Formats: sequence, structure tokens, C-alpha cells
Amino acid sequence: MALEDLFPHTSLVGLEERRKATKQIGLTLWITGLSGSGKTTLAVNLEKQLVADGIPAYVLDGDTIRSNFTKDLGFSDADRKENIRIAGELAMLLNENGVIAIVSLVSPFRQDRTRVLQNHEGKGLYFKEIYVSTPIEICESRDTKGLYAKARQNRLENFTGITSVYEPPLSPYRSYNLTLPENLHIATADIYSEVKNLRMKHEL
Repeated sequence: MALEDLFPHTSLVGLEERRKATKQIGLTLWITGLSGSGKTTLAVNLEKQLVADGIPAYVLDGDTIRSNFTKDLGFSDADRKENIRIAGELAMLLNENGVIAIVSLVSPFRQDRTRVLQNHEGKGLYFKEIYVSTPIEICESRDTKGLYAKARQNRLENFTGITSVYEPPLSPYRSYNLTLPENLHIATADIYSEVKNLRMKHEL
């Protein structure tokens, strides 16, 4: 069966109708940065605070996506592009249904992140790019997964920051250096406040 033989159905429920019915407003928070920068730590802290306040939120981190949805993909530029596309589609499904989709993904290439943004905008969905700018020296000193050590020993190909390029956002919605522990609390509170403001705007 070829793509031309597929006929995806169009929902009879519009985005605004769904928002009114669920009394929820979706948002994708796309957190990008190097491995070890604190992306996922920020994501899970934010998720916990939102859910505790009755706001549906869900973290899609890079390892979870690869373990469950993109097992067949490697780390070539083409495979990373497809991995990011799939992550973006998953985020949009959550977003459309009133969930705060918190995507924690290295997503090294600007073009791929821009495409995800454009796909969200094309559907009228809210999207915010957040850059965790923790310096590579700090990320490598943490190296909780041992990946930097493997990359330095040429045992890991296409590792972002060492043997593969990372293109930082040019104009992210927010940027945080999470070198210091207290910066994590500041970033979490700041983003949480923005989510609350969006909900107030929609009278939720």
C-alpha cells in the first residue's frame, strides 16, 4: 500500500470546540539543548508542578521517544530529522487535546525545530521553544550517562557537541543556563507562570 492509498479522516470537532469541551488549552514546550544540560530535569519538575495544580501535562523526552516510537532510527542527520518530526507529531496530538506537551529533546538542527514550529502554527496550536544553554564543559562534567566519555574515545558516532554540530536557537522564547541548582527553580517557576498566563488569557 502506498501513501496515495491512505485517506486520513478529518475530525468533525474543531480545535476551539475541543478546548471549550475540555476546558483545557494545549501548549507545546520544546526544550532543546545539549545532553546533560538539564533539559529533562527541567521538564519533569515542570510537569510535576503543573499536574499538582490540576493542569494536564506530559513529558516526552528523547530516550522515551526512541525507546517506544523510533527504535528503528539511528543518529544520522536523516534519522534525527525523522525522530524530531515524530516527536513533533506526538506533541501536537497532546497539544490538540488540551495537554501541556513538554518535549525534552536535543534536536540539534534549527531547520528541524523550525519545521515543528511551523506545523504547530499551521494547526493553530501554541508552541514555545526553550533553550537550555548550559555550557558544554558543565554538561560533559556531569556526563551521567557516560556518553561524552564514549564520544571522546571515538566509541560513539554523531554525538552532539563532540562529533556532531549543535545549532542553538537564534531567538528562543526563553533561555536558561542550568549550571547552578537554583537556576532550575527559577526556570520552572518562570515557565509555570507563562502557562498560567496562557490559561488566564483563555479564561481557564
